[in-house]
Amino acid sequence: MRFHQPSSELFIPDRLSAAEALARVTHLGIGAHQDDLEFMAFDGIAKCYASSELWFGGVTCTNGAGSARCGAYAGYSDSQMMAVRRAEQNRAAETGEFGAMVQLDYPSEAVREAGNQSLHEDLTAILGAARPEIVYTHNLADKHATHVGVALAAIRAIRALPREHRPARVVGCEVWRDLDWLPDAEKVLMDVSGHDELAAALHGAFASQIAGGKRYDLAVLGRRAANATFFESHATDTVRQLIFGMDLTPLVEDGGMDIQSYVGGMIDRFRADVMAKLRVRGEITSR
Repeated sequence: MRFHQPSSELFIPDRLSAAEALARVTHLGIGAHQDDLEFMAFDGIAKCYASSELWFGGVTCTNGAGSARCGAYAGYSDSQMMAVRRAEQNRAAETGEFGAMVQLDYPSEAVREAGNQSLHEDLTAILGAARPEIVYTHNLADKHATHVGVALAAIRAIRALPREHRPARVVGCEVWRDLDWLPDAEKVLMDVSGHDELAAALHGAFASQIAGGKRYDLAVLGRRAANATFFESHATDTVRQLIFGMDLTPLVEDGGMDIQSYVGGMIDRFRADVMAKLRVRGEITSR
């Protein structure tokens, strides 16, 4: 399979052919940066790990040139950092027993470019070859512009597929903005309890970021633990690690649905819930 960036790469940990490797993928993660998949799409990775029937496939869209760096990596050039990040992502794919790992190697600014046709065609080709049952990507309320750009590109690519080839479910996941604010009835709940060792091993693959000054390993597990504890106020914890997702499935079932209106509706319902709790006998408590 050829992609638009000459430096792109399809890595298959068990050395199967490209066509066979992609065709077996049941759970596909489409992320912006190296390590986004391990943080946001861990539900799919854990479900597929050590399974002979379920396979996780990953797509990382950017090249890692803008990665944070300090300590041992402080003097690394962009090209050196790109090589490190690519190797780290492939190492994580081996650790997580991914069915396939694609690194499209776009500059971040290209991914943020609305309607980038090359990225659209690459994602459409991958989705068409894999035909996954579920797709994980960034949530549409993420505060990182590159993450939102990837999510929009993923939705656009899925919409381009014949209806019968589209995934049954598309989930927008937490990275640079959590989804605690979503009304509980609208949260996609992903219980990832009992996989602490796998999570730690995956996070450990990204030494350039963790040793380089960003303790994502602690932050991600802390968020999952907080989600589990604070989700339900009137019951004891039944799960230890919980990821919240935004359901993006309606946006690919109805290709004409307006994306801004869809997300805006979620925000409006959050606002209504907050305001309702501030009312006392029909009056606002701020008086």
